[in-house]
Amino acid sequence: MIERLVVVGSGVMGRGIAYVGAVGGFQTTLVDVKQEQLDSARKEITSIFEQAVTRGKLTTGERQEAEVRLSYSLDLAAAVRDADLVIEAVPEKLELKKQVFETIDAHAPASCYFATNTSTMSPTEIGSFTKRPERVIAMHFFNPVHKMKLVEIIRGLETSDETAQVAKEAAERMGKETVVVNEFPGFVTSRISALVGNEAFYMLQEGVGTPEEIDKAIKLGLNFPMGPFELADLVGLDTRLNNLKYLHEKLGEKYRPAPLLEQYVKAGRLGRKTGRGVYDYTNRENS
Repeated sequence: MIERLVVVGSGVMGRGIAYVGAVGGFQTTLVDVKQEQLDSARKEITSIFEQAVTRGKLTTGERQEAEVRLSYSLDLAAAVRDADLVIEAVPEKLELKKQVFETIDAHAPASCYFATNTSTMSPTEIGSFTKRPERVIAMHFFNPVHKMKLVEIIRGLETSDETAQVAKEAAERMGKETVVVNEFPGFVTSRISALVGNEAFYMLQEGVGTPEEIDKAIKLGLNFPMGPFELADLVGLDTRLNNLKYLHEKLGEKYRPAPLLEQYVKAGRLGRKTGRGVYDYTNRENS
């Protein structure tokens, strides 16, 4: 039975996973190396709790119980000492993930399961950083975590059936729907999303239409909830570019990043997090 959850990394995804973990009934610890990051995460999670009560998603009592279950820590080794499940949610940099998994492998109990929240990276390779690759899996959450229903669960080469079942049950306890797939670069969702988003940048580059027109066409014509530019700005143009570079390397020419996307990233237009991406979020009309 999984009861003690540790989430490593308090960025956008980590804080969201910690929130749904606490609401789902897990004793949850959110870990980061920077106190200011944890303070920012605590503030945003408090806001999400407030919105959940206002919208009738949680009662005041449920919110209070969930907040009691949630704690924050700067000490990764101590936090994982009695963990049942660790979900890593640090930036998509292999060396950083390697450091995290080597640390948790050294300090977590032998019974603990490890998951990486990644949209493209290999759970097989990440599992090789530990002495328990059969207990390592990828759990791909979507942004914003507290609203998006899917968790894409990806088995690595060594991942056991038991580990896949544990990840599935944990996600479902957090209120999520799941799909369990086998590892291949980009999995299911990232391969499709990267293709659509990259093609949209090629169309913008070619002068086919404005961002607003292209987004509207995709939303209304193909019934997508968000346009490709709206989504790219939400996830971050730098993140989208990194994913495309990885998929281009692994899967070939159809994933070659559009030059315009690379230009936007070089200009620092990374999306909502910087105030400007494809769209400008510095005034209220566009935010």
